[in-house]
Parts: sequence; C-alpha cells; structure tokens
Amino acid sequence: MTYRLRDFLVLLACLVALTRPVQAGVDIRVAVAANFTATLEALAAVYEPASGNRLVVSPGATGALYSQIANAAPFDVLLAADELRPRKLIDQGMAVAGTEFVYAQGIPVLWSPQAGLIDEEASVLRSGRFRYLAIAEPRTAPYGAAARSVLEALALWDTLERRQQLVRGSSVAQTHSQVAGGAADLGFVALAQVQTVQGIPGSYWIPPPELYAPLTQGAVLLSSARARSAARHFLRWLQTDAEAAAIIEAAGYRRD
Repeated sequence: MTYRLRDFLVLLACLVALTRPVQAGVDIRVAVAANFTATLEALAAVYEPASGNRLVVSPGATGALYSQIANAAPFDVLLAADELRPRKLIDQGMAVAGTEFVYAQGIPVLWSPQAGLIDEEASVLRSGRFRYLAIAEPRTAPYGAAARSVLEALALWDTLERRQQLVRGSSVAQTHSQVAGGAADLGFVALAQVQTVQGIPGSYWIPPPELYAPLTQGAVLLSSARARSAARHFLRWLQTDAEAAAIIEAAGYRRD
C-alpha cells in the first residue's frame, strides 16, 4: 500500500471514529505480517477510539514472528500472512484453539515503478532483461513462497538462481523497499503495498491464482493473552465488523 492510499484510509477512519465514545482501555500487543502493517494502521484509527484500547504493533516476516512467539515474545495477537503458523502455535499450546480465523486473502503482484517494463504476460521474466528481481525470503515469508511457486511454475526459478538475478528481502516490506528504491528493477510484492486510489503506478502483472498456494492470512489469540478480554474483543471486531471488512478490501485484499 502506498503512503497516499494509507493516508486516505487513515483519514477516512479517523472521521468515522470521531463520532464514537472513548473509553479507558488497555494496550493490545499485535504481531503483524509486514504486508498488512499499513492496513492495520488504518484499522487502528477506527478501532482505538471506539474501544478505548490501543494497538501496539510489531511488524515482521511471519516466520520470524513465529520464532519470536516460540521464544516467549510478549504478544497478545498474531496476524500472520498464512494459516500454517497460527495452526502450529495452537498445536504447540502457544495459541488458543477456537480463536483462529482468516482475516484476509493476500494477492501477490509482480511490480516495477518503471512504466512499460512489465506487460500483461510478464514476458520480462523470460527475457531476463533486468538486473535484479526482488522476492521475500521463501523460507520465512509467505509472499516469498508464493513468488517462488510462480517462478517454478514458469520454469524460471533455476535459471534466475543460476544468473544470480534474485534478491531476497527478509520480508515483503523489505522487498517493496528494494524495488521502490531502485535496488531491484522489479519484484513480487503484495498488491496492498502498491495499490492507490488512482490505481497501480508503474507496471505490473498479477499472477494467476493457480500458480501459487492461496495466501490465506490467519489471526489467532496467543496463550499469553488467554485472560485478556481486550485482545479477544479486537479479534472479534476484526472478524465481524463491516467497517473493518471495507478497509481491508479497499487496501487490496480479498475477504473470502
């Protein structure tokens, strides 16, 4: 998501929130996948004034956040970029069974700020006429795993590896920075990171969904927050509130 779209969503959310009562509340410690961070900021602008609670946000790659939680990091809620880690945390007794749900469906996109570089068939990938292609680390970041799946389906992964044209970021947020800053010519990022009110700047290609496993992003209450009613309240709001759904969809995600 670009700053312009994020600022628009936050402004809209604030205008709505001003009409709601403020109550004394508590901090809710949210570990969030890097791709969803800006969207969570827009959601917080609505949720915080309405509930009186404050979201303390810690973004990162989902795999890295999972490791931190496994090592007793003090989070209350995990908003992951996949469903695997929330389920593993439940199986391992570190998250509360029955609280997990899909809060968003992510959409990967091959993007470049350079107009005309990427056509509707992503032929630039086969031509190899670029210096570097940025992806998030496939072992820890779901968007990186999706990027690898797309490249393998196109029979290009080994070729790009051999040519040393792949640049890995620790998260999809870092990958977006690499492309936006010019360190890489193009990269696989989240649609939500590049979608604006005016459209998507530069050039892009959205891979067919059959080329990668669905990016179902799961939320879960962590065991350390089992007694924290505020954390449960936030998750219930995220799952059921119509305004929350509208903000998520406007940011570039699917809800179903």
